[in-house]
Amino acid sequence: MGKISLQDGVHLALPEDFLHRRNLKAGAEFWVDESENGIVLYPRRPDVRKLYIEPTTQCNLHCLTCVRNVWDDPWAAMKMETFERIAGQVGDLPQLHEVVFAGFGEPLSHPHIFEMIAAMKKHDYTVTLASNGTLLTEKRIRRLIELGVTRLVVSLDGARPETFESIRDVSLLKVLRNLELFNKIKEETGTRYPTLEIEFVAMKSNLKDLPAMPKLMADLHASRLIVTNVLAYTEELRDEALYGYEPQPPLLPPDKTSWPVSDEDWMFWCTVDLPRMHWSAERRCKFIQDRATVVGWDGGVVPCYALSHNYAYYALDGRRKNVTRYVLGNVNKQTLAEIWMSEEYTQFRSEVSAFHFPSCPDCDLRETCDLREENEGCWGWNPSCADCLWAQDIIKCP
Repeated sequence: MGKISLQDGVHLALPEDFLHRRNLKAGAEFWVDESENGIVLYPRRPDVRKLYIEPTTQCNLHCLTCVRNVWDDPWAAMKMETFERIAGQVGDLPQLHEVVFAGFGEPLSHPHIFEMIAAMKKHDYTVTLASNGTLLTEKRIRRLIELGVTRLVVSLDGARPETFESIRDVSLLKVLRNLELFNKIKEETGTRYPTLEIEFVAMKSNLKDLPAMPKLMADLHASRLIVTNVLAYTEELRDEALYGYEPQPPLLPPDKTSWPVSDEDWMFWCTVDLPRMHWSAERRCKFIQDRATVVGWDGGVVPCYALSHNYAYYALDGRRKNVTRYVLGNVNKQTLAEIWMSEEYTQFRSEVSAFHFPSCPDCDLRETCDLREENEGCWGWNPSCADCLWAQDIIKCP
């Protein structure tokens, strides 16, 4: 028999073959819970693989599609003391291999963003930077290359100047010139990295630009296009949404029954990642699957982007839904490993992995359920992921 250490010095005796089947060593720690089927063991492992860091909630743009237009959260940058605590803690996460600098702000607006990237590259992590592309000066581009950034993800929500500018209130030509300079410097230095990826937030008003994206992607030497639906923070954006309860693919022109671009259009240029367009019984959380966690600008550790801030949006049925930020710990008070292996976070990941939540859009009581106006459910874990659009793959992120 082997012994598994629990809280408060309690030990649980288990057969040796139990340990060997799960590739665990005697002395491994578990959280223990009871269910209707018996005792449940939740392994405590520091097995984070992907770390999202939000350097700032500040941005130089005021895009039509941004949640920052409607939230009451602070516009602030991460303090270097907070980041240094993160950098000093990643060594306790032996499986960590990817760091993404992104969030609801422009990372390049942080005055110490390159110091942050350099600290993570010391561990030889794959590093991704998400940007709106407007701050890509020659000096910054060369620094990204020197530091060995792996991926640069730039938001382009239109292929035509008038479409892009109506969404982002900045010149499309300015961004394209920055990306041309980016490619020129890469060619001069003889490097393939960072690779360029484009994110396109699809709406009714810009869907007509999507057929032009293959040529634009080819001109920019981009390797991947991420198409995501808009998350409707306002009534105006609710009317722009392309998705719904039933399979209703975007129709452009009217005789089409799928996205207005075919796989063949992308075959020689890049890969394309398209979102789901309707509610489905299949629900999976990319953050849980990737063993990812998110550290916000203030050091707060949250499980995903959907629960990373306080905001409101319009759900699939058009009902306004208030989301409360779900903070599981703070790196200024605990280590990332301690937070990740805490009882609450460990059990939360188990619940989301099994997606032990109600299916609110299919519920007969959905018209009268007040819980749907908050991120709560009538059963299961709260905050609830019951009608999360990220878990439906309707909303995507890098």
